[in-house]
Amino acid sequence: MPLEIVTVPCRQDNYAFIVHDPDTGSTALVDAPEAAPIEAELDARDWRLDEILLTHHHDDHIAAVEPLRELYPGLRVTGAAADAHRLPPLDHAVAEGDTVTIGAEAGEVLEVSGHTVGHIAFFFPASDLVFTGDSLMVMGCGRLFEGTAVQMWDSLSKLAALPDATLVCSGHEYTAANAAFALSVDAGNAALVARKAQIDAARARGEPTVPATLGIERTTNPFLRAGAPDLKEALGKAGASDAEVFAHLRKLKDAF
Repeated sequence: MPLEIVTVPCRQDNYAFIVHDPDTGSTALVDAPEAAPIEAELDARDWRLDEILLTHHHDDHIAAVEPLRELYPGLRVTGAAADAHRLPPLDHAVAEGDTVTIGAEAGEVLEVSGHTVGHIAFFFPASDLVFTGDSLMVMGCGRLFEGTAVQMWDSLSKLAALPDATLVCSGHEYTAANAAFALSVDAGNAALVARKAQIDAARARGEPTVPATLGIERTTNPFLRAGAPDLKEALGKAGASDAEVFAHLRKLKDAF
């Protein structure tokens, strides 16, 4: 059976993801912004947390690690070896090409620097899930706090190569604002116009917009469309490289 996921709203606009293997009963958490809502969701399902997978070192993704260690003795914490000096103490330090497991299912570690250097993602192909933290975000991407535009474009291109059915589980509810920016630069994209209406309706109902499929992201997220000729032309960047167009989009979004 595929892994089950529970999207857990935390803090002001963060998401954590509880990931459960129904075959073995094993349960993991991707990122740990806040202990109380995570504990409540686990208790409601009578699940015991076995492992935390960390995408990057920012406090709004790791703040609950130590409180959760106290609640769940023997809890294992996995994160990037390259970021170990900025993460809580790791039981399992990983890098691109390594494997992590939740119950019986194996996941791939992907290096996706840009938002931070040392940022990783976790891809579980059998369940069509990728946990991207603040690298690829639903309808957007993370700010370049540490990495370069070229690094982030390489990371997004790596993620964009995953199958269309893959659910992008990203770390924040930024989708409505991301969609407003997307429409400002890609107004001729009919799929985007339709998707923005769906996003606005979901938020009006108080529903999360995360996760979303990579297929719809690829057609509507401008940061994944930086190589598209029609978007390049709309931006006046017809002769620019894909990475240059991405960098231009990121600067526009930073000022939006």
